[in-house]
Amino acid sequence: MTSNVVDFEDILNNGFSDANTAVRSGVRARWERKKHDSSTNDAEASSSSCENRKPFGSSSSLSDRFIPNRAAMDIEKSSHSILASSSSYEESIGDRTDGEVSEDEYTSDSVASDMLEYKSSLLGIDYSKSRILSFADKAPAPKGDTVNNLQVLYSGSTTARKNKSSTKLVSRHIPSAPTRILDAPDLLDDYYLNLLSWSDTNVLAVALSQTVYLWNAETGAIDELCNVESEGPDAHISSVSWIQEGGGHLAVGTSWGKTLLWDVTAGKQLRKMDGHTDRIGALSWNRHILSSGGRDNLIVNHDVRIAEHKTATLSGHSQEVCGLAWSPDGMTLASGANDNKLCLWDATASSSSRARYELTEHQAAVKALAWSPHERNLLATGGGTADRCIKFWNTQTGSMLNSIDTGSQVCALQWNPFEKEILSSHGFARNQICLWKYPTMAKVKELDGHTARVLHMATSPDGASVVSAAADETLRFWDVFAPPSKTHTGKRGASDIPGGAKSKKLSRTMHIR
Repeated sequence: MTSNVVDFEDILNNGFSDANTAVRSGVRARWERKKHDSSTNDAEASSSSCENRKPFGSSSSLSDRFIPNRAAMDIEKSSHSILASSSSYEESIGDRTDGEVSEDEYTSDSVASDMLEYKSSLLGIDYSKSRILSFADKAPAPKGDTVNNLQVLYSGSTTARKNKSSTKLVSRHIPSAPTRILDAPDLLDDYYLNLLSWSDTNVLAVALSQTVYLWNAETGAIDELCNVESEGPDAHISSVSWIQEGGGHLAVGTSWGKTLLWDVTAGKQLRKMDGHTDRIGALSWNRHILSSGGRDNLIVNHDVRIAEHKTATLSGHSQEVCGLAWSPDGMTLASGANDNKLCLWDATASSSSRARYELTEHQAAVKALAWSPHERNLLATGGGTADRCIKFWNTQTGSMLNSIDTGSQVCALQWNPFEKEILSSHGFARNQICLWKYPTMAKVKELDGHTARVLHMATSPDGASVVSAAADETLRFWDVFAPPSKTHTGKRGASDIPGGAKSKKLSRTMHIR
């Protein structure tokens, strides 16, 4: 029975195979068609790849040539890496028998990395960064003394700001807070007036509305010098200026166009000089010559030694004169006015003379004027709200040397007598005082504290500290110019003036009629 069943299965498998093949349908199954298509595509791809292989000399536009940079490769290191890898592979194959799995194969990665680190430390070669073929070369590192031109050009970059902030511009310590604060009630908030002056005898004069007060920086005593209430309710003091030599006489400009000369030691008024028809907002001394500038657009030179005091009336401005400053050598008078003009006058100028130079680069009133104590013929000027610039001039040629936009109204300027630095006071919006390094005009320090525009500044006789007067009706004393060992200015007298400057200045006397 069993043999019959086996024979029957053989007949079914072998006897009907040819018949089944013969009667098969002409349409192939879907899986057979897919298998046939994939095998055909593989054959075509292999044949096309062989056809596209061309020698290096062929001129095909589609060929890619990766040319290694031999200068960027270490040939000896690359050769050693190839030989070492091939020899290690042959040794591993030779040591292993068929059918065996070496235990080292599981730890080959860790062993290779350990060997690489060992060779790197032994030979001093960083194998992790070595490449057998290098197709690109990195830019060489710049030398230590190379200037990065892009960094200079794009100073707003993060790197430039970091390097700029890390650079120490000064070696001394500059306190951020004032050393002393005094009240100044009724200080007029008028940009065109000059209401502060510090004498060689260490006495500070400040005009508060109708009264002039004297503050002795050595003793702290406060005295009232004069009052102009008798001239009317609208009368006020519009400017004050100490004489340069001796410090015993104070010039006072008034709102009705008179210039008063006071002997502070005797406490009496010596004379009243005319020449203006409106208020006098600016005063400047040149030995015995007192120059006054008024809202009548005129500048009057007074010789205080003689009865006929008016020696010259200069008319070069078309609006109120708000700034006057004689050069240290006494040869040039600088004047600024509300007509946005800066004029330079010779000391020998007469009433018929014209200004040596009329400079019109400022775009607002020119009040802040300061002559450099370090360089001859160097003048700094500051413009009002519409200008906001500090400009530097060569007064010998009349050329502008530099201009920097401070971002706010420039009210006053003071040079550092010890170093090439300049201090500026400003108005809206921050009412700050800024210290600049000259000639780079890099900002060294900003002093905050005033809550209104800082209208006036004056330097102490020893040159160490600066007093600022603002529309917030306060006086603030800053040790901004002081060397590290001199930080207590305002408490010493004129005997502490460095270099023995007092002996020559105070020894001179002047006879004033």
